[in-house]
Amino acid sequence: MAPLPDPPHHLLTVAEYAALGELETGYAELIEGRLLMSPGSTPDQNLATAELYYQLRPQLPDQLMVVQDVDVDLELAPPGQPGFTRRPDLVVVRREARQRLRVQGGLYRASEVVVAIEVVVPDSRRTDTVMKRGEYADAGIPHYWIVDIAHPVSLVACRLGESGYHDAPAATGVFIPPGPFPATLHLDRLS
Repeated sequence: MAPLPDPPHHLLTVAEYAALGELETGYAELIEGRLLMSPGSTPDQNLATAELYYQLRPQLPDQLMVVQDVDVDLELAPPGQPGFTRRPDLVVVRREARQRLRVQGGLYRASEVVVAIEVVVPDSRRTDTVMKRGEYADAGIPHYWIVDIAHPVSLVACRLGESGYHDAPAATGVFIPPGPFPATLHLDRLS
């Protein structure tokens, strides 16, 4: 096993973060230029995320695609300044973003994300419902879905407004998003 690289001794830009690659078990996110190590996901979280992916994928319009477990540049800092990245469990992005990545490299950008989706587990509850909620709103991501896999499985759809996200009531059973595309999600299949 290769030794881990020395941690950086300065605040990182998004480009420097992207150049690091995977660091160790679990994953890293970048908050104001600082690496934040997060534990790997749980089996229940993995299964719920996979089920959401398989339900969403065939229902998306041609111009959108769903991607699992990728870094997103929140675009909250200018290039060259200490940056912000998060790794949502799922993102729905514009298909043209994939073409941009193939040509330019880098990370998906918040401006390319239509929906960010986080699957909440006990260790991530505050991060997903408070911290990421605020960061995704600041980044201008128009829709944020928070899925809680505790029984009964529920989904809170947050839609960006002038003063941040506005939450729809928690859905259980079947969820039909109020936007940005027509879909039907069977939340009970996530448990």
